[in-house]
Amino acid sequence: MKENILIIGGGIAGLEAAGQLTELGYKPIIIEKSDHLGGHVADWNCLFPDMTPAQEVVGRLISRASDANIFLNTEISFVNRLKDSYNIMLSNGISIITKIILFTTGFSVFDAARKEEYGYGVYDQVMTNRDLEHWFNTGDDRRVNDCAMNAVGFVHCVGSRDEKARNPQCSKVCCITAIKQAIELKQKFPEAMVYCFYMDLRMFGKKYEDFYIAAQRDYGVRFIRGRVSEVSENIDGRVIVKAEDTLSGKPLKVTLDLLVLMAGMVCSPDSTRAANMAGLPLDSDGFLKSRDNVADIIESPREGVFYAGACTGPKTVPETLAEARAAALKIHLYITKGMK
Repeated sequence: MKENILIIGGGIAGLEAAGQLTELGYKPIIIEKSDHLGGHVADWNCLFPDMTPAQEVVGRLISRASDANIFLNTEISFVNRLKDSYNIMLSNGISIITKIILFTTGFSVFDAARKEEYGYGVYDQVMTNRDLEHWFNTGDDRRVNDCAMNAVGFVHCVGSRDEKARNPQCSKVCCITAIKQAIELKQKFPEAMVYCFYMDLRMFGKKYEDFYIAAQRDYGVRFIRGRVSEVSENIDGRVIVKAEDTLSGKPLKVTLDLLVLMAGMVCSPDSTRAANMAGLPLDSDGFLKSRDNVADIIESPREGVFYAGACTGPKTVPETLAEARAAALKIHLYITKGMK
């Protein structure tokens, strides 16, 4: 089929949609700003709830999308809206005329340095969930390698559910990611004490509650309900965390070898930039606004423009893949019905 279908973003949503569209007989075009496909998931080690290696998932998606036209290291330079189509100029000089755009631009990780009270970028032994996942993947991070891991803490909701950070929404995956990473650390350092400081635990997904129970029962992870009030560093370079255990009503002070901040999801600046060029609105949470947040989450307010994945809000991997499949089918129906 000759109709151009432009997919902006080569993460797992873009790859899954491209694979589905390829099977339906189309040859979609993927635009990816980085030098590799797979997005954030390509940088992770294992995925909950089954600890599936991320590279296996990404590898399958790339294989299925291999017949698409893929442009790496490429961005959208500008979008010229025509009467019933779009003229899109790419940073590589190529111009594409299309009536159909699928946004799969994903999310960005909240900049933990903005929460100065947690000491990210100030104290040596403070890192983010993304940093820790990189260590699981590569074994390369002196913050873990150079220290005896006797005590580790995880702080939930860093940059999420936070009015001061201008992100009052839940990032959805931080609780289960903290539990997954806590278990992985206990597997590597069985003698370490591991603490999770949380506001509320939101175990909504399939087998998430099993993870939570296993973390306590099988690995001895200690869950402390209460916000961290102060982080400092002692003369030995270890991290001192002060918090209140709101269940017991008692203050708590622990000294840690490593503090991990669970940085949440925010809308990608690339999503915002491309949406502005295409005349697409943002929702009150800063993510791209769907036509309807219940029945039409994958459709934009503009004809011929569709969404999939975390560009409209925090999503898990299964949710992202499901939306990508739904978007591919929606695009196919849109084309076969004469774009009406």
